[in-house]
Amino acid sequence: MPWQRGDIIGSVRTHTVDSDDTLVGLARPNNVGFVELMAANPGVDPWLPKVGSDLTVPTSFLLPPGQRVGIIINLPEQRLYYFPKDGIPATYPIGVGREGYDTPLGKTKVTRKRESPNWYPPRSARRDDPTLGKVVPPGPENPLGTHALYLGWPEYLIHGTNEPGGIGRRVSRGCIRLYPEDIVKLYDTVPKNTPVQVISAPVKVGWSEDELFIEVHPTLEQADAIEETGRLTLKPAPGAHDLIVAAAGSEAGRIDWAKVDIELVARRGVPVRVTVDEVMQADGKLGKPVLPAVVKLPQRVAGKPNG
Repeated sequence: MPWQRGDIIGSVRTHTVDSDDTLVGLARPNNVGFVELMAANPGVDPWLPKVGSDLTVPTSFLLPPGQRVGIIINLPEQRLYYFPKDGIPATYPIGVGREGYDTPLGKTKVTRKRESPNWYPPRSARRDDPTLGKVVPPGPENPLGTHALYLGWPEYLIHGTNEPGGIGRRVSRGCIRLYPEDIVKLYDTVPKNTPVQVISAPVKVGWSEDELFIEVHPTLEQADAIEETGRLTLKPAPGAHDLIVAAAGSEAGRIDWAKVDIELVARRGVPVRVTVDEVMQADGKLGKPVLPAVVKLPQRVAGKPNG
């Protein structure tokens, strides 16, 4: 669909760190995922953030690309969007499939809904844990949580969780997990036969108040590295410049490409305005931005080790 002039929902907030704060503990109350919060605050120790420092809480979002109907799940962002027929879009952080159990891309739909669902462990789960029976009834040991949306893909569900710490991380066997309070909200508003689309869009582009914004997320592999090492490994974003130029259209001459390239490397997952009226040129004078013929990404790692 064409880019619109109102593609951002929510607003970025800040949180001043208290003595007992951790990024894990701050994620759920702010309705963001753990890695999402880490990416927005590179270099911050997730277990011992500096008391009195201000953390960025990434609660502003560019809407995902494509036809905005029903549910759209953006895997690199680890976030679900719901577009009701009437009303404003809603968005929730999610947990997605870990390596070897990737959540599939493509289109499906919600085929049925179930409160207090039973869990039928797949063979891989019973192989990993021989104590599992063929069915796990509703209750605190059930990884589906309290509510589930079944999809046209029989092996994959959108459901709650009994382990909220896994939201915003790659922890599932391919299913999409939500915080317990979020799955209730989604369950209550999503009707049967709602279309569902799973996409991979690490770079999003959109307009707000006549300014162009980009929002760049880590790839799933980078998300794993952030969680394991606290570092964001360099990974180019192929096609990103073409995407941005297409979104800018006749206003491509207003793009600050130096700022674009910084965000394409940093991948902080927050909307950043990239259109300006003038930028500083190499000769120290103000002038119009110029689209580079070739863009070279910095050959260094963004962020630094934690703790």
